[in-house]
Amino acid sequence: MEEKKFDLKSIIGFVLIFGILLFMMWKNQPTPEEIAEKEKQEQVEAEKKAAVEKTTEDAVVTTAADYSNNSANDSLQLVGLKSKLGAFAYSSTLPSATDAHTTVQTDVLDLKFSNKGGFLSEVRLSSFVDYDSVPIHLIKDGNQDFNITFPTADNRILNTKDLYFQPSVSMNGENTIVSMKLKSSENKYLEYRYELKPGEYMVDFSIVSKGLNNVVNSSQEINLDWRLKTYRHDESITYENRYTRLTYMHEGDKISKLAQAGEDEEIIEDARWLSYRQHFFSSILVADQPFTKATISSNDLVADEAIDTVFTKQFASKLPLAFNGGEADNNFKLYFGPTDSKILKQYEHSLEESIPFGWGIFGWINKHLFIPLFGFLSGFLPYGIAIIVMTVLIKLMMSFVQYKQFLSQAKMRVLKPELDAIKEKHKDNKMKAQQETMALQNKAGASPLAGCLPGLIQLPVFYALFMFFPTAFALRQKSFLWADDLSSFDSIYDFPNGFSIPMYGDHVSLFPILAAIAIFFYMKMTTGQQMASQPTQEGMPDMGKMMKYMIYFSPILMLVFFNQYASGLSLYYFISNLISIGIMLVIKNYILDEDKIHAQMQENKKKPKKQNKFQKKMADMMVQAEEQKQAQQRGKK
Repeated sequence: MEEKKFDLKSIIGFVLIFGILLFMMWKNQPTPEEIAEKEKQEQVEAEKKAAVEKTTEDAVVTTAADYSNNSANDSLQLVGLKSKLGAFAYSSTLPSATDAHTTVQTDVLDLKFSNKGGFLSEVRLSSFVDYDSVPIHLIKDGNQDFNITFPTADNRILNTKDLYFQPSVSMNGENTIVSMKLKSSENKYLEYRYELKPGEYMVDFSIVSKGLNNVVNSSQEINLDWRLKTYRHDESITYENRYTRLTYMHEGDKISKLAQAGEDEEIIEDARWLSYRQHFFSSILVADQPFTKATISSNDLVADEAIDTVFTKQFASKLPLAFNGGEADNNFKLYFGPTDSKILKQYEHSLEESIPFGWGIFGWINKHLFIPLFGFLSGFLPYGIAIIVMTVLIKLMMSFVQYKQFLSQAKMRVLKPELDAIKEKHKDNKMKAQQETMALQNKAGASPLAGCLPGLIQLPVFYALFMFFPTAFALRQKSFLWADDLSSFDSIYDFPNGFSIPMYGDHVSLFPILAAIAIFFYMKMTTGQQMASQPTQEGMPDMGKMMKYMIYFSPILMLVFFNQYASGLSLYYFISNLISIGIMLVIKNYILDEDKIHAQMQENKKKPKKQNKFQKKMADMMVQAEEQKQAQQRGKK
C-alpha cells in the first residue's frame, strides 16, 4: 500500500484561488458615487409607485369592479382614506362589490336585483309565454338602463349604474322588502327600497338617502335616466310594433303618446306616469308627486318588418329627482305586467288609460259597452263563440239603421222613373232639373241623404270595434277553429324561404279571405241597388262609377290590410257581413213592399209639405244661381 504524503503544491493552489476570489469581491464593491445613484433611483421608483397607487385609489368610484376580487383593499375602509377615495368609494369594499344578484319570487313575478346598479336586472312574468312558448321577460340580458346621475360636492359626476349596492331581504307581514344600499359609509347611503305584495304586478319603489347632504351637490340637477329596449313577444312584428308605444299622463289627467313609427322626442311637464307599452305587456313608472319636467323619447328598432327581430322599440326618459336639503325622498310605483284593463283598473292613477281604446265617443263605447259585454260572454262561452254572439247582438241592435238605409234606397228606386223624366225634360237646363228633382224628393218624402245619415251612425261602432279587438288581452293565445291565437293572424300557409309580399306579408290568413268575400257580396247587393236608384247630377261626381270601384276596392283592402291583424277582428267582420246580408234579404223579401211604398209616396205628394231651413236655403241658392245664369246669357245676347 502506498503511503500518503503532504502535497505542498496543492496547498499553494488553494491559497491562490481563495486570494483571487477575495480580490474580485473587493473590486466589485460599489463606489460612494454608485451608492448615491442607486439611492436616487430607488427614490424615483418609490415616487412612481406612490403615484400609481394614488391614481388607482382615485379611480375606485368609477371602476369599483377592479376591486371586487382584491382582498388587499380591506384597508380602504379606514375613515382617513374616504376623502382621498371620494364619495361612495366605500361601497367598492363591501361584500356586495361583485356582480351578484338577489332573486325574489311572488305569485306572478320572478325578479332579479343586481348588486351593480341596485336595480332590476331581470323581470319575468311567471304566468305567460310568448308566441313561441318562451317565458315572457320584460327585462333581461341588459335591455334596460336605470341610472341616477349625481353631481357631488367635490365636482364629480357619479352614475349609480356603475356602483355597487349592498342587498338585504326582509319580510313585512306577507310583503317582501328588498333593500339595495349604496354606501358612502356605514351611516351614509343611498337606498333603493322595493316592496313586493303577493299576487300583484305593482311594486312599491322608493329612492331615499341618509347623511348625503355634504356629499351630493343638490344645487345642480339630479336626474333619473330610465331606458328600455322592448322585447318582441307577438308572432306578427308589424301588428305588435303598431301597438307598442310610449304613453304618459301629464298636466292633470291628460293622456298622450309619442309617435308610433320613427323617432320622436318631447319635453313634458307635470308627468304623473310613463308607460312603456309593449302591446300586451307594459312597464310603467308611477310617481307619487308629478315630475316637474321630463324628457322622453321613442325610437323604432324594426328596420324591416319582414325580418325577425329581437326588439321592437327603444324608450328613454330623463326625470328630475327631488333632493331637498341634499337628501332624497322620492316614492314611486313600478308596474310590470299585462296590458289588461281588468288588471290595470285594480290600481289607482287611471293606468288603464294607457290602453288605446280610441278617443272620445269611441273610447266611451269600448269601455262602457264592448269590454263589459265581451267580458260577460267570454265568462261562460269559448272565446271564438263569444265573438260570434257579440257580433250577432251588435248587428241586431244596429238593424234599425240598416232598415232605414234600405227603405231610403227603395224610395229612390220607386221615384227613379219620375226623376229620369225630369232629367230628360230639362236636359238643356241642369239647374232647373236639380230644382225640380229636389222639389219632387221633398214632396214624396225621399232623399239621398236619408240613406247616408244612418250609415254615419254606424261609424262610431265600427271604429270602436276596430280598436277593441287589437287591445283585447283576453283574446291572447285563445284558439278557435284553425286559428291558434285570436289575438294574432290565422295563417293557413307560410311562404317558403322568407318570401314576403309587400304590405301583405309572408303568409296567407284565412279569416281575412272569408271576410273579404262576405264584404264583396254584401256591397254587390247594396251598392248595386244604390247605383240603380240614384241618378247622376250635373256637376256632381259620378257616384255610380265610384261605387262600382268600391265594390272591388274594399274587399282587396280587407284582404291585404288585415292579413297580419288579429284573427278575432277578421272573424268579427266575416260574421258581421254575413248577418248584414241576411238582414238585408229579410228586409227586402219580408218587410218592405215597393208597391206600398209607391202608393204612400203618391199620397205624400198630394199633401202640402213645408220645407225645413236647410231645404229652403238650398232652394233659394239654386234659384239665385239660375237667375245669375239667365242674366249672363242675356248679357251675351
